[in-house]
Amino acid sequence: MTDTLNTTASPATALDGFAGHFARYGLVVVIGWIGLMKFTSFEAYGIEPLVANSPLMSWMYDIFSVTTFSALLGVVEVAAAVLLAVKPWAPRLSAIGSVIAIGLFVATITFLFTTPGVFEASQGGFPMLSTSGQFLIKDVALLGLSIWTLTDALRSARFTTEMATLSPR
Repeated sequence: MTDTLNTTASPATALDGFAGHFARYGLVVVIGWIGLMKFTSFEAYGIEPLVANSPLMSWMYDIFSVTTFSALLGVVEVAAAVLLAVKPWAPRLSAIGSVIAIGLFVATITFLFTTPGVFEASQGGFPMLSTSGQFLIKDVALLGLSIWTLTDALRSARFTTEMATLSPR
């Protein structure tokens, strides 16, 4: 007799599930923590040189003070973290959080090209990253993770919709 229902998951499947949760909620912690820090003057003035040298964002300082802009950015980041976290209950909302995270990381990756001193001049410049460059380059991986959370949330939303159409009313 053949077993048509596999009731035990393989170690790789179990690890895949753990890895997915760890990736998603690790991203939630990173974005949420950094978002909450945006409400401090330490972080507001820490990001000031990045924003001030960005053609995409420097105009914000014409409208908002350094601390106000940082706080507004913090609101966006904390909202993204919360939206990412609700995927088990609201995958469509979580997808919105992923899109916000993607936008945040695309914006910060642009700082690699607009911030003076990203490449270590004392070592000949490109490709040697300075401390600032090392801080910014990690956002490439966080961008990839954000794209993965988007596909994961959309997959889950599609599954939830399919299950709803199959359930009796």
